[in-house]
Order: sequence, then structure tokens, then C-alpha cells
Amino acid sequence: MKKTFATMALSATIALGAGQTAFAQEMDKLTLQLKWVTQGQFAGYYVAKDKGFYEDVNLDVEIKPGGPDIAPPQVIAGGGADVIIDWMPSALASREKGVALVNIAQPFKRSGMMLTCRKDTGIESPEDFKGKTLGVWFFGNEYPFLAWMSKLGIPTEGGEEGVEVLKQGFNVDPLIQKQADCISTMTYNEYWQVIDAGYSEDDLVVFNYTDQGVATLEDGLYVLEEDLDDPAMVDKYARFVAASMKGWEYARENPDEAAEIVLENDATGAQTEEHQKRMVGEINKLTEGSDGTLDVAAAENTVETLLSGGSDPVITKAPEGAWTDVVTEKAKEVEME
Repeated sequence: MKKTFATMALSATIALGAGQTAFAQEMDKLTLQLKWVTQGQFAGYYVAKDKGFYEDVNLDVEIKPGGPDIAPPQVIAGGGADVIIDWMPSALASREKGVALVNIAQPFKRSGMMLTCRKDTGIESPEDFKGKTLGVWFFGNEYPFLAWMSKLGIPTEGGEEGVEVLKQGFNVDPLIQKQADCISTMTYNEYWQVIDAGYSEDDLVVFNYTDQGVATLEDGLYVLEEDLDDPAMVDKYARFVAASMKGWEYARENPDEAAEIVLENDATGAQTEEHQKRMVGEINKLTEGSDGTLDVAAAENTVETLLSGGSDPVITKAPEGAWTDVVTEKAKEVEME
């Protein structure tokens, strides 16, 4: 049978479609578990996916939002993710308990954690915390706070010489409703919720964990140690880190667009444009200057802070093998378009 031009064109189109399908099937799948809900805190990853940076390195990345009932270490231990985002205190505590997490990259160079107090409580310095009620996040987020109180020699069981710890939800209600004198906030999120609730910056006293010398590393990328024995997985992780860091770079250069991309991925519709644009702007300050390489000195300072927990330290001994530069070094060799 003689093929017409139209027949050949149709055959070529079908072949091209089949080729595209085959290529899509060949993409390496990777699942990322976020530490919290979809928001500007994770802009770099959503940007990398939206802009095709992951596809450029042959990765099909699924981004799974977190939430109050989702513990990333448990998710990866159960096989629900290849990479998780977690704070180093939580990751090290999990490692000591048997979930062998390893930090493969550290996009966040600085901590955004603060304790925000109402000025009308009379608190001017950490010494004034005694006898006060402080809101603290748990689920692994309490570790830096507990280490700080231990460093100050302030008990956390209440009393005139101690502090009353209020288990704070992931909101600012305890401060607004005056159930707590101070609450946990992040520079990029809850602090601005307090401002939006009607407080001015002059109404507040802020204690930044970095300034207090008890900052710990946040939002690192962690995988299971056993997977680092597989060269194919290391290669996949390296491509993921390279594309993710390109996403963070794009977010710093195009913060408003990055915020819009985050909003497009918010299935709940709970986020607002104003808040997300502000959040991305603050987050960019924490990732600025990072190529994903972990600052070992910062990691060791985190360990030292966690070990200083007195009779109830977060971890009981310095960890071995809890971080590696194998992935970030290989990521530097990845050619991005």
C-alpha cells in the first residue's frame, strides 16, 4: 500500500507521541515530604517543579505537603518518601531512636526561629522569663527551646524560678488571647501573623535564637543512610539537589512569581497572596548564599546545643555519620540548562 503524505505525517505524530510517553516513563521518580503545609517556606521546590528544572535532570518529583499530624521521619521510615525536609534537632533525635537519617544538603543557611513576647509583660531579657508562660511548638520543634532554657538554667516545670510551658498550636492565638507571655514564631510566618492581628513592632520584644547562640539548623534535606550505599540513588539525589537549588535561586530573583507558584500549588486555598509574598521575601534571606552545602561548623554547633540539655538532653551523644557532602559535591557536577 502506497503511503500518502498525510499517512506518513500521522505515523510520525504517533511515533513522536509514543516516544514522549516512553521518555516520561523513563523519568526517575522521587518523592519529597515537606515539613509543613504548602507555603513560601518551600518555594524553591515548587519553583523547580513548575519551571521544569526537575524534568531537565530527568526527574519526576512528587511534592507531598506536611501538616500537624505528619512527622517526616516516620513518613520516610515507612517508605512514603525518598527525601524529607526536617530540622536537624528532630532529625538527630530520630537518628538516635533508630531512624538513620542523613543530611545530604542544607539549603537554609540561617535559622528563622524566634520567641516573640508582648512588651506589656515586662520582659526585656531572657532573665525575665522566670515565672512567665511561654508558648512552645512540639513534634520535634521544642528541642532548640529546651536546650536554650537549659543553657539559661531555667526549669521548664513552672514555679517562680521556672517557666510554664504551654504546648502551642501552629498559630499565634496564645499571645493574642494573652494565654502566654511569649510564643514561638518564625521570621517568615507567625511573627507577621502577630503584626496582622493588630500589634505593632513596638508592642513586641523579640528574641532571635541565632542572637541567643542557640540556633539550630532548619529545613535540611534528609534521606535514609542505607540508600546512600546505592550509587544510582546518590546520582538521583544529586540531580534533585542541583535542580532544587536552581529553584531557590530563581525564587530569590523572582520572589513575587515564586509566591504565585506556591499559591497555585496550595490545594487548600488557605494561603493569601500578601502573606505568601512576604513569606518568600523572608525565606530568601535564610537561603541567600547557599549552594546546598552543609556548614559543618553550624552542624556541630547544633549538636553542641542539643547536648546541653542538662539531665534531659535532646540527644545523648554526638552522632556519627549524620551528614555527608557526597551528594552536594556530585550536585556541583550536574549540568543544568
